[in-house]
Amino acid sequence: MSGKLKEVRERIKSVQSTQQITKAMKMVSASKLRRAQNLITEMRPYANRLDKMMKNIVANLDGDINSPFVKVREPKKVAIVVITSNRGLCGAFNTNIIKEAIIKVEGIYSMQRAEKNLSLIFVGKKGYDTLKKRFPDCTIINEYVDLFSDLSYENISKVSQMLMDKFMVGEYDRVDVCYSQFRNAALQEPQAVQFMPVVPLEVVNPAKSKSKANYLFEPNMEVLMDELIPSILQVSFQKFILDNHACEHGARMTAMDNATTNADELMKALKINYNKARQEAITKELSEIVGGAAALNG
Repeated sequence: MSGKLKEVRERIKSVQSTQQITKAMKMVSASKLRRAQNLITEMRPYANRLDKMMKNIVANLDGDINSPFVKVREPKKVAIVVITSNRGLCGAFNTNIIKEAIIKVEGIYSMQRAEKNLSLIFVGKKGYDTLKKRFPDCTIINEYVDLFSDLSYENISKVSQMLMDKFMVGEYDRVDVCYSQFRNAALQEPQAVQFMPVVPLEVVNPAKSKSKANYLFEPNMEVLMDELIPSILQVSFQKFILDNHACEHGARMTAMDNATTNADELMKALKINYNKARQEAITKELSEIVGGAAALNG
């Protein structure tokens, strides 16, 4: 019985130690989440407004814009940017993004994959570690795996600029991005969106929108679009990265909070088992003492 008590005591100590770790990780993630959340909430309205403006202009000037980023080509060569985290312990956060990428690779772009015309570009180690083994027949680009070590605009824009350069020269006919959109600390929505070519803004009610908007450009439209569209694309890509960064810390904070709660419940159950075992041991010892005394008196 003493061996059983010792085993339960050791398990209780182990769970207490684990709970201290999960509490500390929750506090660290909460601190990082606060900073990451501030970054994305400050940037999102600006980025969304720019994106909407760009797509609205493209929709209204369909056919009149010569920018290479709005030209729709047959998607013979495709690139998918998979944005995950570098570390785990964040629930199903990375798994959900990876699932979105798998749907793209094995479904929509299965033909491009079969023809060796599908590239996977990784930001974050978790997606890279999983998908490089699953899709060895795709072109794997891991140059930007450690992008999260420096989230400055200058560093992030290196990736978006590379994508735009390759799209311009025809190395890629379409670029998609798989990432997670931040809603709040407990809710992250995995997304798979088309980055290039630019998707025009859909007209809600075509019957009421027969005429195109009449834009006045200063300087002329070609010069403005050549500067405006690449800049907005870079801002949009930065939003993808910052969204994912906030989602990671939100998911990890939630996961560590759940782990702490589970550890607390497990300790309660272990303490009940420990007390039961202790009572059994005391009862057995008393029975042996009473039995021994009775034998001596008999």
